[in-house]
Amino acid sequence: MSSISEMMTRRARLLGPNVSTFYDEPLHLVRGDGVWVWDAAGRKYLDCYNNVPHVGHCHPRVVEAICKQAGTFNSHTRYLHDGILDYVERLTATFNSDISTAIMTCTGSEANDIALRMAEAVTGKRGVIATDHTYHGNTTVVAQLSATNPPTTGDGAHVRHVPAPDSYRPLGGVAGMPHAQAFADKVQEAIDDLNASGIGFSALILCPAFLNEGFPMLEAGWLTPALDVVRKAGGLFIADEVQPGFARNGEAFWGHQRIKAEPDIVTMGKPMGNGHPVAAVATTAGIMATFRNTFRYFNTFGGNPVSCAAAMAVLDVIEDENLQENARIVGAHARAGLDKLAQKHECIGDVRGYGLFFGAELVIDRTTKAPATQHAIRVSNEMRKRGVLMNKLGVHYNTLKIRPPMPFSIADADFMLATLDATLDHLGPAFD
Repeated sequence: MSSISEMMTRRARLLGPNVSTFYDEPLHLVRGDGVWVWDAAGRKYLDCYNNVPHVGHCHPRVVEAICKQAGTFNSHTRYLHDGILDYVERLTATFNSDISTAIMTCTGSEANDIALRMAEAVTGKRGVIATDHTYHGNTTVVAQLSATNPPTTGDGAHVRHVPAPDSYRPLGGVAGMPHAQAFADKVQEAIDDLNASGIGFSALILCPAFLNEGFPMLEAGWLTPALDVVRKAGGLFIADEVQPGFARNGEAFWGHQRIKAEPDIVTMGKPMGNGHPVAAVATTAGIMATFRNTFRYFNTFGGNPVSCAAAMAVLDVIEDENLQENARIVGAHARAGLDKLAQKHECIGDVRGYGLFFGAELVIDRTTKAPATQHAIRVSNEMRKRGVLMNKLGVHYNTLKIRPPMPFSIADADFMLATLDATLDHLGPAFD
């Protein structure tokens, strides 16, 4: 068995430089089951981070569906098959709007790329607005949306960024709807700038839970002022549901449903096939017709029978194992546990989250709210040493991000909380 250093050397030689890994000491994982993974040495870890195996690592129903269909037939959608039709019909039934059509792709990046083209086809304009701490994928077009890791090539002149929402340090100084209006004002400024530039405005694209931004606590209706501005300007709202979708927030099947914001286009990816590469962009019949008449689009692997079987099995498991309710119950229990830890550990400045994405923002000082970015890195690395996988994100990269597979239980949450308590005791006060 290769050592970690040998594997890292091979990676650099075979995959190229700067290929990211998690943790100071990278993990060599070889097996997964439910919410647990094992490394090459046989050590077991509680996976509190990975949303790709949405219904659990190697869920037997998903594995069986993939194997059965792969052993029967697989091809592209220029041949007819029921799988894609049955899946899209069931998928679009989860929306409470007139979203009734979808294009199947392989990745969320592809889905967002198509969504931007849909908006351009409908509005005749290219201007896009995103937050200044977002991530929506890595195609040439979609990568232009990133302000934190901007590409060094390509033309991003059509993109405008607005400040990421932050319920702990709200724009304008007041949380709730004043914060929402301040955000809407920034969206209006960006629209005005795009129009003044001659580019024009086509769409606002957001993760409706703002997960990469640090998942601020935003009440239902918070996005309404911003969406009123968008629609008054003739633009579309694209909801990127790659992270908050498929019942993870516990309150609703989709993140936009929880915050009560109706999208024109919905994109999805990672959790959709439980690790099988399947994604989609869903929209209304009218937008789809405009897109199809404007662009000729075909994806060889998008919507193939094996992918559709995997995706359908994920929907079956979510429903049959009542995973949305599990996310609501276990998520509330975990956040209550984090609140208790905050009473003991001064470095926990804020606890937040919905369902099975939750976490705590770490600070050096609660009065100044000075971010404890390096402490968050130390915490995630020490948790990994103690057998729990999590990471950090947010505008200041100081928010512990806990996003386990959906079968995560109260017992799993208690193990994570106890390990976090011991870790914070071991590391002592935050310093950066």
